[in-house]
Amino acid sequence: MPSPARSRPRLPRGRAADAALASGLFLVVGLGTLRSLIGAREEPWAVTAANWVLIAVACGALYFSSRRPVAAASVAALATAVYYVTSAYDGPLLLAVVVALFLVAAAGRLHAAVVIAAPCLIGTALGTIRGNGDVNQVALFMLTGWFVAMITLGGLRHSHLARARETEERAATQERLRIARELHDVVGHHLSLINVQSTAALRRLTKDPAAGADQATEALGAVKDASREALRELRATLGVLREAGEAAPTAPAPGLGRLGELTDAAGAAGLAVTVHRTGDTGPLPVEADLAAYRIVQESLTNVARHARATRADIHLDGDGGRLTVTVTDDGRGPAADPARTGPPGSGITGMRERARALGGDLTAGPAPGGGFSVRATLPLARTTATEEPRR
Repeated sequence: MPSPARSRPRLPRGRAADAALASGLFLVVGLGTLRSLIGAREEPWAVTAANWVLIAVACGALYFSSRRPVAAASVAALATAVYYVTSAYDGPLLLAVVVALFLVAAAGRLHAAVVIAAPCLIGTALGTIRGNGDVNQVALFMLTGWFVAMITLGGLRHSHLARARETEERAATQERLRIARELHDVVGHHLSLINVQSTAALRRLTKDPAAGADQATEALGAVKDASREALRELRATLGVLREAGEAAPTAPAPGLGRLGELTDAAGAAGLAVTVHRTGDTGPLPVEADLAAYRIVQESLTNVARHARATRADIHLDGDGGRLTVTVTDDGRGPAADPARTGPPGSGITGMRERARALGGDLTAGPAPGGGFSVRATLPLARTTATEEPRR
């Protein structure tokens, strides 16, 4: 059974919408001009036939309004002017000009709309001054109001659509940045652990193949676990890019509830990690929980890769309104690596962007007692804990 959303008729778009507009307007104007075909004759049939051609031209020009709005409005205005000068029947063809002016302004061509409207008003005013009985001063004033209103409404529509496009583009950019941060955190963290463990295994096997076999086996097991976890999180992160109809991953979103996995992985890399909790640290809103997890993950990644540290401390302090995450280590700073020629990483920048996206902040720098410290403050009031994690 089709859903109500699917059974609801859809308005035409594109060329179909242009054709519908031109045909509908021709029908309305034609109905208002039927008296030229019936009743007493006020002009020759040849003039009437020519005027109906002008009606068709003025209305048909709107078929091209979405592609050539200024040209379509110019043709409609010119055909309408000739019609009112030659026809003895005062039909509603002026509607074509009114609609055309709206479409020109809606396309962002306000100056062109004014340039087209001005001769129409001036010509009508000259006809009124010369004693045209069809248009008096009140009608001229009302016509001016119609033109001004249509141009204004068209300009407002153009502004509204421009703001909507800007909002859409900004949202798409934010989504790309969010996905990029997720990929950076997932791939960077696990590949760093794989690099540390494989380097340690290679060093042990090179120094003493017999004695280092057991330690190398343990390190390679950690590499296997890290690579499997990296693939799992990568699939979950890329799930947001899946098309409709594909099965999305069902694994739980990362959060502080999985902090033990990070400490175990860091421990396998030779880093002793201790977690300290104070205050109310859970349950957290989904966005804050994910951001806190990623900040801890990236901090431990940086410690494992650059700090030459032996231990790290994670402090989680919550007061109900905000969560403070602090990661410190006893490292001595990055070791010189002549093989490292790539650009500097963007881990701290990414962590700071995560914190600021929630209205918080993040600082990173040398700790007073030595080592390095990362401190993030995440407000908890902007989101709700009942929101579903994004897949």
